[in-house]
Order: sequence, then C-alpha cells, then structure tokens
Amino acid sequence: MALKCGIVGLPNVGKSTLFNCLSNAKAQAANFPFCTIEPNVGVITVPDERLNKLAEIIHPERIVPTTVEIVDIAGLAKGASKGEGLGNKFLANIRETDAIIHVLRCFDDPNVVHVDGSVDPVRDKEIVDTELQIKDLETVDARISKVQKQAQTGGDKQAKQIYEVLVKFKEALEQGKNARTVEFDTKDDRRIAYELFLLTNKPVLYVCNVDEASAASSNDYVEKVREAVKSEQAEILVVAAKIEGEIAELETYEEREMFLDEIGLSESGVNRLIKAAYRLLDLETFLTAGAQEVRAWTYRKGSKAPQCAGVIHTDFEKGFIRAEVIKFDDYIGYGSEAAVKEAGKMNVEGKDYVVQDGDIMHFRFNV
Repeated sequence: MALKCGIVGLPNVGKSTLFNCLSNAKAQAANFPFCTIEPNVGVITVPDERLNKLAEIIHPERIVPTTVEIVDIAGLAKGASKGEGLGNKFLANIRETDAIIHVLRCFDDPNVVHVDGSVDPVRDKEIVDTELQIKDLETVDARISKVQKQAQTGGDKQAKQIYEVLVKFKEALEQGKNARTVEFDTKDDRRIAYELFLLTNKPVLYVCNVDEASAASSNDYVEKVREAVKSEQAEILVVAAKIEGEIAELETYEEREMFLDEIGLSESGVNRLIKAAYRLLDLETFLTAGAQEVRAWTYRKGSKAPQCAGVIHTDFEKGFIRAEVIKFDDYIGYGSEAAVKEAGKMNVEGKDYVVQDGDIMHFRFNV
C-alpha cells in the first residue's frame, strides 16, 4: 500500500532536517531557501513494539515492519499559487501526496535566517494556507464552469450534486478557510469531495519545530499555533528537529534511551511523528506470526477480512473462506498459538468481520 505524506512549510523551518532524521535518504540541509529542489522520498519504518514482543515468543527468522513514504517538498514562498519561486513544482508535489505534514518554525535562532525576517508560526501557516487555498479556488471555479449549466438546467442529478459540493467548497475557500473544514452529510457527497483532490482537503498534521529547552514541553509559539488551528481538529506534535538529528546519530538503543531520559522525553519525536503520520492516513496494522517471519501489514481502518487478506495477496481475497483471528494481548498472555487455541481464544471470522488494529490473522482461502 504505497501511501505518501508530504513534508511542507516555508524555507528554513526545519523540513529537511526533520526528513533526514526520518529517513536514511539525506536531503541537503542548508541555511538558504530552496536547497531541496527535487522532492526527496524516504520509505519510513513504522515503529511497532508488538512485533518485538511476538518475536521474543516465536523467534522467527525475520521481523518485517510496515512502512510509510515521506516526501520532503521544496520550501514554498509567497506567490506559489501564481508560479513564484518553485510554486508550480511545489503544488504539483503536494497534489501527489495523501496527507500533509506541515512544519512550523517555533524557535529563535539568529544564525538561521527566516525568509520573512521574524519568527511567527501562525503567519507562516497562513501564508502556506493562502497559497493552497488560491490554487484550490482555481480548481473549484474551473469545475463549476463545466457543470453549472448541466446542474441548473439539464436535469442531471449527478451534475447537480457535484455542483452543490463545489459551491460549498467555494464559499469556504473565499472566506479563507481550508476545504477540510467543510462537512458533508452523505457518503456520496464525501466521495465527490474526495475525488476533487483539493490541496486543502488533505488531512494535515502540524509539527512545531522547537528548541531543546522546549522539546519536552512547549513554548509560546506552540501555544499560538494551538489556538490558530483549534477549529481544524488537527493533531499538533512538538518536535526539536536539531535534537532528533543528534539522537539519530547515536549508535545503540541504550544510548538513545539515556539521551531521551536526560531531556525528559519517553519517546523520540521521530517515532511520535511516524506513528502520527500513520494515524493521519487512517491506517491500522494487522499482524501475521510464524516461524519464518513476524510481520506487520497496513490496511485502511474499517476494512473487512477479505480486503485485508488481499493486502497479502490478491488470491487470498478472491478465494477467501475464513480468517482465524487471535487478539494480540491473548497471544502474549497465553504465550503461544497452541495455548491460545486450547483456551478457546482463537476466533474464526467470516467475510463481514471488521479487522481490528493488532489482530493476528491467518487467512484460509481456495482459488
């Protein structure tokens, strides 16, 4: 399941530094705008402690975690919607992503130049929002001009429905609101809204890049961001990208844990960010466990057993018969698959079973 999160923001807010911490791919981190000209793509492992716990019991030949693709996109500037700077490339790269990680500078440092001369994360957010909204408004206006006549005079029900969705988006965008703030009552309207692929309709995670002193808590800049985005129901993460870079360079798990403990963190910002990006994409994980491998598989939240079987192989979905399901806590508690079965804790589920995060699955199929 190739899903992408795009890291966006103004130049010099810490995007590439953060990306370097996330990925083995090394984007150029330099103190000038547009150092990341082409989008850098990294395949990021999603941390999942459950895999290690299963491996301690099963001792498999290998452990295979799930992944998410992260794209580091060139810094945006005012006028991007009109092609200023690298605007057209920037906007095209965002359109190709499934969700947005919006990095905001929430630290003071006279040695790192801000493109607008001062640190103001709320202003920075609004600059990016405005450029994306302008582009979305162009998209919406173009679609309205195509369907309006059909919707109003042609008696075409589908055209009318599309037109009504477009008008709602247009009203919001003209008020300076993001498309994701518009709510739709019906499944059909939500499908139409999704298929417009508007930039400001993508789910967003705000990452407040702070200094070391604020890494374990917050600061005034972060609180201003919280206030500014509260109507969006978006998640906010506080991360000190510079410190994350130092953590990434430490050789052993023990060293990293000691470093985190010293600065008052229970988990690295990178791990928290990857997990948050996974949630942002509305993804969950089911597990398979055997002597050859313990493996995590990505699926869309709410998927049923045959769909999840198809994640492993299309034949599994086509010939689906049933799924044998063990809850993770039961597997750990009883200590083996055989003990779980003996205790009557393995469930046999049919094609209507909605898979739950952490389910250990074994699919029976016939093709």
